[in-house]
Amino acid sequence: MIDDSDEISQSGVTGQVRLDSHTLSAVEVAAELVNAVVPGENRGRPYPPAADAAELRDRVGGAIRAAYGHPVDADEAAGLARVAEQARRVFAAVAAGDLDDAAGRINAMIVEYDARPTLTRRDGGPWHLHSHPPDAPLVTGIGAGTAVSLAYVLGSEYADRIGVCSADGCDRVYLDVSRNGTKRFCGTACQNRTKTSAFRARRAAGDS
Repeated sequence: MIDDSDEISQSGVTGQVRLDSHTLSAVEVAAELVNAVVPGENRGRPYPPAADAAELRDRVGGAIRAAYGHPVDADEAAGLARVAEQARRVFAAVAAGDLDDAAGRINAMIVEYDARPTLTRRDGGPWHLHSHPPDAPLVTGIGAGTAVSLAYVLGSEYADRIGVCSADGCDRVYLDVSRNGTKRFCGTACQNRTKTSAFRARRAAGDS
């Protein structure tokens, strides 16, 4: 979880939290999963689908390992690839300004993954609210967590903080945790590519 997440976790009213760190972390993991699994374009280059089940398992495992520390088998990788495809459509709908479509897709995920609020704790620690029972299978748990976290974002003032990279030749997704909410790119590489391209276009226009 990156350090500036708290910049959008506060509503602007002292002590009132709209998006907690768990929600932000789940959306960031969802974005990583989408970018690892869903084919398309990445930083100006084609991003093909996984060549086989082993590569898909590696991609999925790499995307969720830091957050969940859980190795995945072939069936789990296939199930999480479906979660990634569903989440990608939500990001795309928000980026296109179609919040009705995004909401409908999130609601369908909530039903499919049987998301329900459950208080859990480990080893006598504090209670935490999760969107699935502690014994939920991995795919169900991540699917439910993704759906509910996206629902929290879409139902808040930060709905426009999930998006699709606007650079040419890239369709990777992101969660914008910047203070002013003006992020348009998946990362600095695409931002720099776009700036360089714009500079060259201006120079060419000036020379003509």
